[in-house]
Amino acid sequence: MIEIDLTLDPNFVRQILTKFIRSEITRAGFSRAVVNLSGGLDSAVSCFLAAEALGPQNVLALRLPYKTSSFDSLEHAQMVIDQTGVQARTISITDMADPLIDLEPAMSAVRKGNIMARLRMIVAYDQSEAFKGLVVGTGNKTEILLGYTTLYGDSACALNPIGDLYKTQVRQLAREIGVPEAIITKPPSADLWTGQTDEGELGFTYDEVDKLLYLLVDQRYRPEECVEAGFEEKFVRAVLERVRRNQFKRVLPPIAKLSNRTVGYDFLYLRDWGT
Repeated sequence: MIEIDLTLDPNFVRQILTKFIRSEITRAGFSRAVVNLSGGLDSAVSCFLAAEALGPQNVLALRLPYKTSSFDSLEHAQMVIDQTGVQARTISITDMADPLIDLEPAMSAVRKGNIMARLRMIVAYDQSEAFKGLVVGTGNKTEILLGYTTLYGDSACALNPIGDLYKTQVRQLAREIGVPEAIITKPPSADLWTGQTDEGELGFTYDEVDKLLYLLVDQRYRPEECVEAGFEEKFVRAVLERVRRNQFKRVLPPIAKLSNRTVGYDFLYLRDWGT
């Protein structure tokens, strides 16, 4: 297999992303941010970056557990809160989720997980209004490409500082900014049901798929070139299909064009209005 190096300059990336958070939030007329803090790596990194960019007093971290959430998730989220000094609230979503889940006793784990993810974002946006801050996203490039997100759930945000970093690169950045090692090294999990892990659900490791996605997306390799580079054809085809199938999650909903100035296609507000 060819050598694929996803090593980044974490200090340089840190500078770029903190400036990005600060500029995007202030450009929108805000000075504060809200982050859903799951206890996992990605949300920890987004929280650390937001605290550095805006000052910890201007960041609200939300712990939003369901009754099946692991104690480790809550504990690790608290570690981030304590280390960054951000403001924090803990709001259980159990009493919000259960009335809907109880309507269908045979509901699948995926459906339950989607309900939890969307409820967490409802809480985040409600708190963003109360706190007067924008919601900062926590999805990495790997998840976004694979569609391993809940539409209008964890994928919803006003800005996303880590969306162009593969999962393995987020881990590198985490060490640079001081995320606790216990969070960096634990198996990635959305903690949507007991025993759930990202890699177990996906069927492959982040290390494997990051390298393949780098060739397909960043280097524009054709599938057959990836196979020649040493990846199994079945794996290449499966990943490529996931990326294609989930394109709808990465774009705004398409609007049928009827007029000369369709929102999202033709009307470039800032240019047209001279600002």
